Amino acid sequence: MPITNERVAAHRFLEGLYKDDYFPDRVVDRGRDVLLRLCERVESDRPAGLAALYALTHAATEEFNELEAAFEEAGSEIETTAREEIGEAFWFVAQAYGFPDADPEELIAPREW
Repeated sequence: MPITNERVAAHRFLEGLYKDDYFPDRVVDRGRDVLLRLCERVESDRPAGLAALYALTHAATEEFNELEAAFEEAGSEIETTAREEIGEAFWFVAQAYGFPDADPEELIAPREW
């Protein structure tokens, strides 16, 4: 399903990680795909409130938890820079889809990174 939100479609997710050689593009690509799937879910499910949005973002956060091993296998890790970049991406999604009151920490509450 193509992203219909123009702001999201034009956004380059995880750009800071792509610019840093410490983070392998092939693994960052997988993280970007998680975020794009999250956007697709938000557009298809149209969450009515924050609780429904958090259910979607928590599922995507769990996918990032699983990606941590892929980062480590590639000689990298989800460390401070990556945590901030990923957290900002979730915040961007919430804002782009009309959830200005979303709690940045709650968006990624089940994180293990």
